Amino acid sequence: MLFNKNPRNWRVKGGQPLTEMDKKILSFQNRGFLVPTRELIKTPEQIEGIRRSGVINTGVLDLVASEIKAGMSTAQIDKLVYDYTLDHHATPACLGYEGFPKSCCTSINEVVCHGIPSEDEILEEGDIINVDCTTILDGYYADASRMFIIGETTPEKKRLVDVALECLQVGAEACKPYSFVGDQAAAITKHAHKNGYTVVRDLCGHGVGNEFHEEPDMEHYGKKGTGMLLVPGMVFTIEPMINMGGWEVFVDSEDDWTVVSEDELPSAQWEHTFLMTETGLEILTH
Repeated sequence: MLFNKNPRNWRVKGGQPLTEMDKKILSFQNRGFLVPTRELIKTPEQIEGIRRSGVINTGVLDLVASEIKAGMSTAQIDKLVYDYTLDHHATPACLGYEGFPKSCCTSINEVVCHGIPSEDEILEEGDIINVDCTTILDGYYADASRMFIIGETTPEKKRLVDVALECLQVGAEACKPYSFVGDQAAAITKHAHKNGYTVVRDLCGHGVGNEFHEEPDMEHYGKKGTGMLLVPGMVFTIEPMINMGGWEVFVDSEDDWTVVSEDELPSAQWEHTFLMTETGLEILTH
């Protein structure tokens, strides 16, 4: 099935010869596929800015990896993120975003995403936690998250964390130049289901770079050949949320941010920012 929400949006400037990329994109557009606007194709200068932001974002998560441990509060993680980011002349994008009160998201066990760091939330042996950071440097955004296992956990939780990373990897492998969003979604869905897990359907990855959230919506549950065409120069995240139980989630009414698995079974997520090149994806954040 074609995903034809907004076709016919690739425009060629008058008087300029068609590039090979123009021709390819127009061929998809003329067949009714959803194609990106020119604004979603990053310039070399923009790509370099996003790459520099990604270096800091990766450094933030490397610091968290070196410090995270049982007995630590999630507020302490947030302070690490805040201090490191400012020390590198950048800004944490989460802080103040639509009212979010902290510099990163800390999502433990059954929390799927958007957990708010707190002095009262103390990491315990066996917890699994996702730390999600987005950095702004010179106006350019880079976004990534990692899973951390606190001490020794159960084999079931360890396997969930491992398979969630595999889902990110198989999704990235499915992203080829002139593939579709649905191609990586189908690969992720297949791998998660093969391992007995489900893919959260209510949240997704996104374009990123010039803004925090841009088109396209990078769905992680879906079918091949659907969604937007992915072409060289696009920058986006892949960040599947993989649940041990059902895929359904709810938002905690106490803070209107924290997303929890409906059955309160554990969830895991990894995220990278990627650049689509002529040969495949380049990772801009780890």
